[in-house]
Amino acid sequence: MAEKTRIGKTDLYVNPIGLGTNAVGGHNIYPNLNEETGKDVIRTAIDHGINFLDTAFIYGPERSEELIGEVMKEKGKRDEIVIATKGAHKFVDGEVVLDNSPAFLKEAVEGSLKRLQTDYIDLFYIHFPDEGTPKDEAVGALKRLKDEGKIKAIGVSNFSIDQLKEANKDGYVDVLQSEYNLFKREVEQEILPYTAQNNISFIPYFPLAAGLLGGKYNKETKFEDGRAKDPLFQGKAFVRNLEKVEQVREIAGAKHAEVAHVVLAWYLTRPSIDVLIPGAKRPEQVTNNLKTLDVQLTNEEIEKISRIFEA
Repeated sequence: MAEKTRIGKTDLYVNPIGLGTNAVGGHNIYPNLNEETGKDVIRTAIDHGINFLDTAFIYGPERSEELIGEVMKEKGKRDEIVIATKGAHKFVDGEVVLDNSPAFLKEAVEGSLKRLQTDYIDLFYIHFPDEGTPKDEAVGALKRLKDEGKIKAIGVSNFSIDQLKEANKDGYVDVLQSEYNLFKREVEQEILPYTAQNNISFIPYFPLAAGLLGGKYNKETKFEDGRAKDPLFQGKAFVRNLEKVEQVREIAGAKHAEVAHVVLAWYLTRPSIDVLIPGAKRPEQVTNNLKTLDVQLTNEEIEKISRIFEA
């Protein structure tokens, strides 16, 4: 079993490899999802010592939380599992709007508690910033819910550095989740130094850049989904990006590891990154993600990987 790591300044201790669950019941994100397979993904994670599950209201919507709630009830190990979920989206006349108001966040937490069939949430995030609510007020509402025992830790997601500073005015923010991978490193400029300085844990999403950092594509690979429009996957940039991935493959080969495991292991060497949440659509992907923990990178390798993606 992996040694547990502490998430920032919280009292939450987790396997450094968690599980992102947008493919569990996330019918609005992926077509043709099988819910029983999704539940098997959660069961496999729990059975193999993954105790950190990341979900959100909008995955489904609602369905991901419900399926996790069902599996947790069946497993009966609530106190061993750390659940993160997120709220901010609401439907108004069929349209999705963002709401960070204290009243709405309270409602969002109550809704998540019901769907997850639990009486507390380990980590609750404001999923996206809205335009009107002062961020320290929004976080203040979560602090009250924390004092009531409804949530154990406070997170924000997709906040800019200015929004993060406003949210953390009283020092209540425990975790920031935002996009970060070797191709998209903007957060290294201001956000990661701030989170490190303030003992805020940073949890990256899209760590494998829609599979590009997984090492499974080549120049002939054709994409029919959202990737077809992503600049990372287009023309000469795609070819250049594949060449960078090939340089990581050399490091991985010497370690008898996969490219994805080396990339994920690299993130765990970054300041304020305590845990990763790679997603999985199938149970075997869950166990495969855990192989990351077998990869030990030397300082030279860490530097080399950083340099490959600076160009």
